Amino acid sequence: MKKEILGIQFDDLTRQEAAQAGAELLAEDKFHYVVTPNPEFILAAEKDREFCQVLNGADLVLADGIGVVYSARIKGTPLKGRVPGIEFAADMLVCLNETGGRLYLLGAKPGVAEEAGRRIVEQYPNIVLCGTQDGYFKDEEAALLKVAAARPDLLFVCLGAPKQEKWMARWGKHTGARLAIGLGGALDVFAGKVERAPESWQKLGLEWAYRLKKEPQRAGRMAKLPLVLVKAAGERFKKN
Repeated sequence: MKKEILGIQFDDLTRQEAAQAGAELLAEDKFHYVVTPNPEFILAAEKDREFCQVLNGADLVLADGIGVVYSARIKGTPLKGRVPGIEFAADMLVCLNETGGRLYLLGAKPGVAEEAGRRIVEQYPNIVLCGTQDGYFKDEEAALLKVAAARPDLLFVCLGAPKQEKWMARWGKHTGARLAIGLGGALDVFAGKVERAPESWQKLGLEWAYRLKKEPQRAGRMAKLPLVLVKAAGERFKKN
């Protein structure tokens, strides 16, 4: 079931339901892509029609940020919860490990994808790491050819929004992958370069506050959270 939040159609799923849906997509012999919007995505999509269309055209649209969950609640159309992209990605790795599938990592700074891949294969030994490519490429078609030559089943695209979503929508079906996921800075987490918030912070929906504590330079980006809540409140007020 879809729920519209400020122009974006989110799938109303728990993490377990999202994992099941993702596993079904990964099993199909055709291309699918998944997006994980947070409040920044929503605000950017308001000004970028193509980005909005790409988000709404995804096979799964998962609420990554707690701000999305709060906005849905304020609007009176609550979601079952948030499904962080990093957790959905981990669930897909479990699925891929069960089938001995092929994984390609695209994005992040030079060396990060390789280290992320090394750690992933260490944890999931049945996965075949078929290739990596940093995100600092200028020729999109050349990057596509490199991915396609590796014949992945699962593709993590970590180029930052909206580049990663537009890349998946434009080139994904030519990669040969069954499932591509836009994951922002997830490779830094998989590579051990960035630490996730402790579980207690995550359960309270305060992962954003932990990141701000660790990375004060993100203050400008975090300021967008209350703006989305205000917009959601405005939409509900109009309906009433």
